[in-house]
Amino acid sequence: MTGSVPSPAATAAPRGAVRMRLGKSWLAVPLLAFFVMFVALPIVMLLVASTSGPDGFTLMHFKRFFTDGLSVPVLGRTLVLGLATAGVALVLGYPLALLFVSSSARIQRVLILLIVLPLLTSAVVRTFAWVVILGRQGLVNETLIWLGVTGAPIPLLYTEPMLILTLAQIELPLMALPLISALSLIDPRLKEASTALGAGRWRTLFLVVVPLSLPGVIAGVLLVFAAACGALVTQSIVGGGRLLFMPMYIYQQGMQGQNWPFAAAISLMLLVSVLAVVAALNSFGRIATRHLHV
Repeated sequence: MTGSVPSPAATAAPRGAVRMRLGKSWLAVPLLAFFVMFVALPIVMLLVASTSGPDGFTLMHFKRFFTDGLSVPVLGRTLVLGLATAGVALVLGYPLALLFVSSSARIQRVLILLIVLPLLTSAVVRTFAWVVILGRQGLVNETLIWLGVTGAPIPLLYTEPMLILTLAQIELPLMALPLISALSLIDPRLKEASTALGAGRWRTLFLVVVPLSLPGVIAGVLLVFAAACGALVTQSIVGGGRLLFMPMYIYQQGMQGQNWPFAAAISLMLLVSVLAVVAALNSFGRIATRHLHV
């Protein structure tokens, strides 16, 4: 029995597919070079700096981080700040996203402009706007005094609740846009079916809409959390010297104390901690989404 010889057309097709895949892979080279140059290389440099000492390789900077009694509480306070900011942004952003998807096309154009417009303004400008609002002679205190609620200005600046509120407003677009994308993908017939089966508006919202929008919720929380943990400008201006978080702590150790190895170690610990929280939230999102499809 003789074996069949493949035709030239049959052998040319796989070769053409391989060449096409190889040709497309070259398109990723600029992105890979950018990642190596501006992400991987700086992390390697931080790792080298954090393990450098007078006698060569050392882990004393990481030991100091865990034993000095200040670094770990500052890290914990920073992570809590990021999670609290993400929670407030979610509370503010979800109704905004619901309003967007339920509005007409004309209103949606106005809303998307209002949502994206803050991203075109510097975070420094938006932060100083909050300083004007929350100051002793600011809009909030002047209104409270005019209404007779208080007879003297209330200290609002340099407090953690106001810092969380400020960060939530500044990072709100990062929450609203993923939510709008997730809510827009929900089939309207699902809500109609829920209503037809006797569920009210609120029950449909919490049992149908919210679970199906969970991927957008997770994406928004991750973006806001990571941004809030590294918001040096807002933390410094609204938080002031009374509230110390990791970005300012790194700045103090590096720029003011000239202790670059310890500043590098702090930076790596912040990076690892943020990535760990992001991975945990991402895993929770995948598990919750998997249960929804079961």
